[in-house]
Amino acid sequence: MFQLSKTLGALSILPNLLAFAGLIGCLLLLTRFASVGRKLATLSLLALAICGFTPVGSLLLKPLEDRFLPWTPTADAPAGVVILGGTTKPEISAARRQPVSGIEIDRLITGAMLARRYPNARVIYSGGSSELRPGTIREADYAVQILGDLGVPKERVQVEGESRNTAENAAFSKILASPAPGERWLLVTSAYHMPRAVGLFRKVGFEVEPVPTGWFTAGHASWIDLGNFASSILLVHIASREWIGLAVYRALGKTDALLPRPNPP
Repeated sequence: MFQLSKTLGALSILPNLLAFAGLIGCLLLLTRFASVGRKLATLSLLALAICGFTPVGSLLLKPLEDRFLPWTPTADAPAGVVILGGTTKPEISAARRQPVSGIEIDRLITGAMLARRYPNARVIYSGGSSELRPGTIREADYAVQILGDLGVPKERVQVEGESRNTAENAAFSKILASPAPGERWLLVTSAYHMPRAVGLFRKVGFEVEPVPTGWFTAGHASWIDLGNFASSILLVHIASREWIGLAVYRALGKTDALLPRPNPP
């Protein structure tokens, strides 16, 4: 089931879907359905151009990133900090024999800052492998090394290294943390990912205080940008994956809202 969900999820991400549709269109050109293929290939190329040369990705990401405000430090120390995974590239790290970070490195930087600000708080890193064929290499092992380089001793970090997705992050982190009633826990993840993460943590009964990080969007965007096609496609990829994740988890009853909101003050 996990492999099927990952495969279907990858195909449904907008840039992948458009590329796949374009490929099908090109193949149809070789058949008696050439007219259909021509239209499909043309529409797919046009849609990819719109995604790559306009701020579609930013427009899709901004509501997610704006859902939770930047965290404000407080004098009261939390009981602990949960840092969500996806921060390192385990296969490349193993090949290069040193930790290699991904675009979510802000999660580690912010988590390390919080750990150093609150030296008595527990630190949990939650991240196993989201690969279809996970091996023995865990991205959490390299994340702990990076946290050590950022001033957080390895012995202080509790690793939850079995989770394969955000739902399992929430469930397994709660088991490891065993939060007592009234305890204050901070949750660190990318700003765009925070709504889905908070919704899943709430559903398993683990109340967390959001600490978003790693924003991709600003308050404005150029309507035509011919020089950043690849980065624009990346934003569309991230945004469409996140919105699909929100919709699927809501449909499965794993969250109580399509776009979870902050708790009232």
